[in-house]
Amino acid sequence: SCPGSQNLRTRLQAGFSFFDQYRVSGFYVATHALCYDFPVRVHRFQRFPGGILADSATVTNEKSLVRAHKKAQRKKDFFILQQLVTKDFKLRYRRSVLGVIWSVLNPLLMMIIMSFVFSYFLKSGDIQNYPLYLIVGNITFMLMSDATNGGLGSIIGASSLLKKVKIDRWVFPVQKVFSAAVNFAFSLIAVAIVMLFFRIPPTIHMLWMFVALLLLMVFCIGISLLIGALAVFFRDMIHLWSVLLTAWTYLTPIFWSLKLLTDNPATPGFVIAVVKLNPMFNYIEIMRSAIVYQANPSRMCLLLAAVWAVVALIAGIAVFKKTEHKFILYI
Repeated sequence: SCPGSQNLRTRLQAGFSFFDQYRVSGFYVATHALCYDFPVRVHRFQRFPGGILADSATVTNEKSLVRAHKKAQRKKDFFILQQLVTKDFKLRYRRSVLGVIWSVLNPLLMMIIMSFVFSYFLKSGDIQNYPLYLIVGNITFMLMSDATNGGLGSIIGASSLLKKVKIDRWVFPVQKVFSAAVNFAFSLIAVAIVMLFFRIPPTIHMLWMFVALLLLMVFCIGISLLIGALAVFFRDMIHLWSVLLTAWTYLTPIFWSLKLLTDNPATPGFVIAVVKLNPMFNYIEIMRSAIVYQANPSRMCLLLAAVWAVVALIAGIAVFKKTEHKFILYI
């Protein structure tokens, strides 16, 4: 019942002869609109091995253009990421007399004060190399705290830029994680000073520090993407996260040891389980194994650290991708 058609078979043969001028090396062939006069008006394509509407040169050219566009976009994103990290670092210590030295002084001063207090109140003097134990736990937790606090308001803070320039939105939460990592790198100088003061030599086990840092950064990227997206729609998330971080600080053995719980018969088993399943407990334990204990971390710590990193990243990407197209309406 083709309009103006005398013979459907003749029209189909004419259609296929029209496609014969192209190289038949692809996947699609038009099957619906061959009833109409050419040029063919294609309404639907049907998967059919061995046929294609466009020649292979055109398809190859289009694929090359897509690849070139993606490559250019990645270069632009990484360039913007680098510039934002540099800008954050400069603004952090702008008009400060000591400047970046505060990244070293801050953990050192905190270690001195907390070592003095907790050595008496919590009997932490039983922990070997307690000052080093304390500063490693403190800077590791601060890396997570700085990264997630920055990621929390990253999209809201970049609202003026997002309204003017087309840019991938994931750059802003990820940039905050890298900025926190740069600050963490300077904090390691304080760790080196403590090791020199107490004459603790570095060992080959310190290589585990890079494993812990990589997994922790992946974890922070996932959390930053998640809470950064949620904060756009629920501003209460900004206040809620500060409360959660405070609770998280005391739940994590930063200035106290897990032995305070395990050596106490009155401690319920689920409390010990909650502490051990705490993501930051595992990342800090790997860091302490590398620097303080100078031994290989346990397989369970490594497994849990990797699982938490993957779960956080998947959850963060899923929520961010699902909601990012609505950011412009709320920022």
